[in-house]
Amino acid sequence: MAIRRKSTKSPPILSHEFILQNHADIVSCVAMVFLLGLMFEISAKVAIIFVTLQYNVTLPATEEQATESASFYYYGIKDLATIFFYMLVAIIVHAIIQEYVLDKINRRMHFSKTKHSKFNESGQLSAFYLFSCIWGTFILVSENYISDPTILWRSYPPNLMTFQVKFFYILQLAYWFHAFPELYFQKTKKEDIPRQLVYIGLYLFHIAGAYLLNLNHLGLVLLVPHYFVEFLFHISRLFYFTDEKYQKGFSLWAVLFVLGRLLTLILSVLTVGFGLARAENQKLDFSTGNFNVLGVRIAVLASICITQAFMMWKFINFQLRRWREHSTSQAPTVKKKPTVTKGRSRKGTENGVNGTVTSNGADSPRNRKEKSS
Repeated sequence: MAIRRKSTKSPPILSHEFILQNHADIVSCVAMVFLLGLMFEISAKVAIIFVTLQYNVTLPATEEQATESASFYYYGIKDLATIFFYMLVAIIVHAIIQEYVLDKINRRMHFSKTKHSKFNESGQLSAFYLFSCIWGTFILVSENYISDPTILWRSYPPNLMTFQVKFFYILQLAYWFHAFPELYFQKTKKEDIPRQLVYIGLYLFHIAGAYLLNLNHLGLVLLVPHYFVEFLFHISRLFYFTDEKYQKGFSLWAVLFVLGRLLTLILSVLTVGFGLARAENQKLDFSTGNFNVLGVRIAVLASICITQAFMMWKFINFQLRRWREHSTSQAPTVKKKPTVTKGRSRKGTENGVNGTVTSNGADSPRNRKEKSS
C-alpha cells in the first residue's frame, strides 16, 4: 500500500486562502505602484497626492525664526488619498511584526487558540501605543504645550498645523482604518467582531473629530496619556500570558486608568467649557476653521463624557468579573461523604463512578464555569 503524501499545493490565485496567506505581499505591490509612480513625470502628479502631505502653506519668517520661513499645513479632501497610502503601509508593518516577532514567540510558548489571538492583539497594540506615545510626547515638548497648557484655548483656531502634527494625525487615522481589513486578514471570530468595531469606531470618531474641528492640540494632549495607559494594559497582558501569576501590571493599570479618565474630563472641561467659552471670536467660520460655537462645544463635551462613562462602565465590569473569578478560585471546596444505600437502582447511580456518588450538578466543572461567567 502506497504512503499518501501531504499535499503541498498552494491555494488557487485570488482564492480566500490565497489572499489570507499573501495579503502582505499583495499590499506591498499596491504600495510599490504609488512609489514607482513618483519616478515618471506623467504619473508623479497623481502619485504625490498619496505619498506626501498636501495643502502646504509657506509663511514669511518671524523675528523668532530669524531668516527661515515656516511651512504649515491645513486639511482637505486630498488627505483621504494620503491616509489610504499609509493604511497600506500600516498593513505591511502589521504583517512584519506578526511574522518576525509574535509568531516566533507563539511557537515557543505553545498558546491555545484563545490566548494566541489575544497575544497577537496585545502585541500589535502595545507596539503602536508605545510608538504613538513617544512621538506624541516629543511633539508636545517641542511645541511647548506641556510648559504652557493655556495655549490649548488661546491659540484657537490653529487651522495651520506643523508638519509633525499633521503627519501624526494622518498616521493615526491610517492605523485605525487599517484595523478594518485586519479583521478579515487575521480571521477574527464572529463573536469578537462587534467589540472590535466599537473599539475602532470610537478611536476614528474622536481622532477625526479633533482633526476636522481644529482641536488637534487638545486631541494630542488627551491621546498621549490615554495611549500610555493602554500600553501598560497590553504589555501587562503579554507578561500575564507568559506567567499567569503576574498581576502587578494590572493593579498599576487600574489606578492609572481611573486617573486617566479624570484627567481627560478635567482637560476637556477646562479647554472647551471654560477656555473656548470665554474666547472673543465665537462665530462659525469655515474659511478660518473656527468652530467655537455653543452647539459644537456641547457636542464635543457630550461625546467625551459619554465615551469616558462607557469606558468606566466596561472597566468596572472587567474588575468585577476578575474579582468573582478570583473569589471562586480561592473558595474552599467542601467534600461530601458518599452515602451508600442498599439496592441502589441504576437511575440513582447514573451520576456516580464505581458505586460512589459525585457532587451535585451545580458543582460540576462545566456548570461552575458557566456560573462564574
